[in-house]
Amino acid sequence: MSALLRRLHLDPYVIALLATVGIAALVPVAGAAADAADIVADVAIAGLFFLYGARLSSRAVLDGLKHWRLHLVVSLCTFALFPLLGVGASALVPVVLPPALYAGVLFLCTLPSTVQSSIAFTATARGNVAGAICSASMSNMAGIALTPLLVGLLMCSSGGGISADSALDLVFQLLLPFAAGHLSRRWIGDRIERHKAVLGYYDKGSILLIVYVAFSKSVAGGIWQQVGPVQLALLFGVIAALLAVVLLLTAGASRLLGFSREDEKAIVFCGSVKSLASGLPIANVLFPSTAVGMIVLPVMLYHLLQLIVCAVLAQRQSAAAPEPVPEPAVAGAR
Repeated sequence: MSALLRRLHLDPYVIALLATVGIAALVPVAGAAADAADIVADVAIAGLFFLYGARLSSRAVLDGLKHWRLHLVVSLCTFALFPLLGVGASALVPVVLPPALYAGVLFLCTLPSTVQSSIAFTATARGNVAGAICSASMSNMAGIALTPLLVGLLMCSSGGGISADSALDLVFQLLLPFAAGHLSRRWIGDRIERHKAVLGYYDKGSILLIVYVAFSKSVAGGIWQQVGPVQLALLFGVIAALLAVVLLLTAGASRLLGFSREDEKAIVFCGSVKSLASGLPIANVLFPSTAVGMIVLPVMLYHLLQLIVCAVLAQRQSAAAPEPVPEPAVAGAR
């Protein structure tokens, strides 16, 4: 099955995400089981951010600061350009986007860059992988604080933002586990590196669990009565336009600022992607459970689209990149 999916250029994890939404639509969790699922999801979120903190190397971040221009551009794309575009999309309400889906698009625009995908795309395109690693890592670290702040700033007028309870949940479910994981790195960092593949299943399984719980509640709240096929198609068009604009602007700004081709690829792939892995837990903490499904629907669509489009771009850039020239042998070298 995995070989067939690779041949069809389908990511098994994307298929699993879509299947999870389908299962939640057909067999939503309810009653006492929903309360238990909430508790399990909260524990899974805390575990996710503990592992995020434990994986973060302080030395890698400090080393990455040497290429500050690249990281500054990526940060501005992630936490300034995207929010500005999100605010501009308010012109689409309510003709193209209903307020609930627009809130999801605005939330999407506040999220940090994804780590694994941006690094993988940069490596495939033969870009500056070290720069991508540092930029994506620092973006995720900053996003724990900046995303809630941006949500509070941009969404307060539409009934979103951060309440006192949400702020406490943010501290106890995200910030404290993240800090504890990072402080524990000196003792558990080696074990985490050795079991990276196994922990990857925990990461993905936790995200699937959060998706299932969120969409179960949304199904009970009538999400599919609120979002019909036409609205879903319009939302996908808005998401596609957002990705296209950001890809063009990041590439253009990189060339205008005189970055090398390798740096440009890192900026494009780190500055245009958004983290589903960080977005779902943060949404689960910040928003009422009945609203999470509508909030994360644009995030999931953007995640699906960015994987497809950026994979194609990375492959094309790899094919167009010149082969690295081997260093000449030094006479007498052994």
